[in-house]
Amino acid sequence: MKTASAPATLVTGAASGMGRATARVFAAAGFRVVLADINADAGREAADEITSRGGEAHFVRADVTKPDEVANMVAATADRFGRLDCAVNNAACPPDSDRIVDADVEVFRQVVEVNLTSVLACLKHELAQMVDQGGPGAIVNIGSIRSFRARAGSPAYTAAKHAIIGLTRTAALECAGTGVRVNAVCPGAIDTPMLRGSRSARGDTEAATTARQGELGTPEEVAHASLWLCSSASSLVTGQALVADGGYLIR
Repeated sequence: MKTASAPATLVTGAASGMGRATARVFAAAGFRVVLADINADAGREAADEITSRGGEAHFVRADVTKPDEVANMVAATADRFGRLDCAVNNAACPPDSDRIVDADVEVFRQVVEVNLTSVLACLKHELAQMVDQGGPGAIVNIGSIRSFRARAGSPAYTAAKHAIIGLTRTAALECAGTGVRVNAVCPGAIDTPMLRGSRSARGDTEAATTARQGELGTPEEVAHASLWLCSSASSLVTGQALVADGGYLIR
């Protein structure tokens, strides 16, 4: 049974894919969960799914590219559960698909805003809440194998995901001694609606994707990596990037 002392977790981009799986996995582990997403209908459905299984979940609509909505999202979590113990900054948008010489600067800005600038906004308010509480706390930022290896034809997404690692390490250094840890999980090819949509836009088949990046992982596999980084089992781990890619990067 959940208790008032069960840790409170915020998951962004929680209406589908890795975010939804993360909310489910955390709830099953006994965490109270706030699911945040711009898609209100799917977000409420995801929260209802958790509560129907005996978990404690609440949905907050938030556009993470809007700083005021991010502030309200974090405040709503603290108001709902009395504190914020963990956060998984998962919200993202699909990669761009033009080479640099053909890049649209406005598209570049939009991709970076969703995949990077929004993470800064989330960290700003999550860290403030956790430090004000006196810790402990744990935050996971979702990076990518593109945090380590570039791909031609995706400059904005590659730049944003590379920067997630630097942002994560900076936050970890700034929080040293507060009891708040900040890490990243960097997935490879994961079978999500976003990946399937990107693959379709490129005209790729599943076989082409797996040939290039290996077998597809599941959203739950990524969720369990985030769960470990938010648990006391990883109490000595901060400023790290945990790769979950089935060995793609070591080839």
